[in-house]
Amino acid sequence: MNLAAKITTGVVVLVVGGLVALAAPTMSAGYAELSSWAIFQPTVEATDVATEEPADEQTAEPGVAHGDPTGQAMLDELGADYVYVGNGTAIPKGSPAGCEEPRWLHIGSMSASLSGDLVDRGARDLAAGVAGLDEAGRVVTYTVAPGDALLAIGERFCVANAGAFATLNHTRTIQPGEVLLLHPDSSIPWVPYFGPDDAAAGFPQIPYQHAIEAMSTAAHAGDVDAMRAVFADGLSGMFPNPAHADLIAQALAAGNLDVLRQMFA
Repeated sequence: MNLAAKITTGVVVLVVGGLVALAAPTMSAGYAELSSWAIFQPTVEATDVATEEPADEQTAEPGVAHGDPTGQAMLDELGADYVYVGNGTAIPKGSPAGCEEPRWLHIGSMSASLSGDLVDRGARDLAAGVAGLDEAGRVVTYTVAPGDALLAIGERFCVANAGAFATLNHTRTIQPGEVLLLHPDSSIPWVPYFGPDDAAAGFPQIPYQHAIEAMSTAAHAGDVDAMRAVFADGLSGMFPNPAHADLIAQALAAGNLDVLRQMFA
């Protein structure tokens, strides 16, 4: 039986700069109950039942299908030269060159996640910036140096679809001194850059993107009031799904900049 017969209907082939990835379309069913996001849950005692993570979370250790029948079918069919990176996606090993366990950035309707921790292979031409670490010592951000390019940044950190970093950070270009989010926290929502995935024909994409960029600028400046003003002045009404706008409204009301800076990276 061929791969197409084994894997769920709708599997597509993505070609990214010569990289071939077999990927299932991103599913949005997990967003129906947005209140499930852990950051919007009340604090619970240790004896209480833990809050479930968003339903779309499928981050996998590189090369392991973790009981995912789609992932296992891919690896069975494609063989040892491929690695499974979660969310119905299998990619070749060695892409970028020298990366036996490449990572993949998954971007969904209201979410973003990475398939594993980043490995910094060191500064190089076109990727000479500084990696930012979290308290656990994991690479989470990157400060752009003059002359840097996204593909080279991807090669440095073994991320196969490095072009997605621009989308993750709500920008079309990167600038020296800009701090890019590389490893999003999958427990925090992420707001789409190019438009909501359920937007109808005629959606005002340019005004939407300008508003998202304004939210990003204000978030990085620490100006929550400016973010609230942008949201109230029009962005709030641009989401076809009111629950998505409500989710952003909750985050703005809470005023947690760590959350807002990922939502509008």
